[in-house]
Amino acid sequence: MAQHRRLHVLTQMKSLGLVPLFYHHEGEVAWQVVQACAEGGCPLVEFTNRGDRAFDVFKHLARRRDEERPEVVLGVGSVCDGPTAALFMACGADFVVGPLLDEQVARTCNSQKVAYLPGCGSVTEIHQAHLLGVEVCKVFPAGQVGGPSFIKSVKGPCAWAELMPTGGVSPTRQNLSEWFDAGAACVGMGSQLISRDVLAQASYGALTRQVAETLQLIAEIRGR
Repeated sequence: MAQHRRLHVLTQMKSLGLVPLFYHHEGEVAWQVVQACAEGGCPLVEFTNRGDRAFDVFKHLARRRDEERPEVVLGVGSVCDGPTAALFMACGADFVVGPLLDEQVARTCNSQKVAYLPGCGSVTEIHQAHLLGVEVCKVFPAGQVGGPSFIKSVKGPCAWAELMPTGGVSPTRQNLSEWFDAGAACVGMGSQLISRDVLAQASYGALTRQVAETLQLIAEIRGR
């Protein structure tokens, strides 16, 4: 069962402006990444369902979160079907993210008031997601479907759309400025933030600093 209510989760996402996402096959390494993000000021992380026995790693994360850092909002990504969503929700996922829009996932999440962020690549998909109760749509792959100009174009006729570009987002002032100036509600950031080198070298202190710097950049861009 989710530990954080949907409204809190969505408010956190939009307030922080950042959703770090990653996968690692070792539970303890994954937990150190979650802690590093939280220490950097982002107690909200998406663990992607991309490897063998990813569910076992997520169970480890959920248990450690519940015992040690209950303030952390822990989500699961790369979910494509309802049964998978239900499995992770039963283990404590606070939000569910997918690379595509799936009605079964939306209904499964809605049944327990868990936030669902489906991957959308067209205005029609975004509209369909809204009809299914989605609050924030993940634009994916953001760099390939049109970049910041896609978000700006969607926000023209659909000003109410709240979009999270993922794929093609990097922690630089220029890149982040382009996305937020276009109207992004928040951004999803994976390997550009939590790199393979960070994971391989266990550079958790460096990750904490990178997360803090990225959040500061986002705050400055939004506040100017």
